[in-house]
Amino acid sequence: MIKNTLGQLRIAGILDGISLLVLLFIAMPLKYWMDIPMAVTIAGSVHGFIFVSYALVILYAQIRLRWNIIWSMLALAVAFIPFGNFIYDWQLKKMETRFQN
Repeated sequence: MIKNTLGQLRIAGILDGISLLVLLFIAMPLKYWMDIPMAVTIAGSVHGFIFVSYALVILYAQIRLRWNIIWSMLALAVAFIPFGNFIYDWQLKKMETRFQN
């Protein structure tokens, strides 16, 4: 289990980013190009669950770390941008190394 809060947030963000990419670049083409709407139903449901979990982890990190509200708002905003979570994760990794030293 990930012991620090930033590590938990990073994992949740990466999972959210992956699920968004699967939804956009696999499930959506399957729906519209191959007429398989069930792909979006399944991937969308999984992504929705992961997104809600990610939002709860952001709230937990905000309370636990007592960091600037901008970081939490940014974490939520990048969840709507493809590849945004991975860029945000890069910033969190730099922040995580600062907290460990």
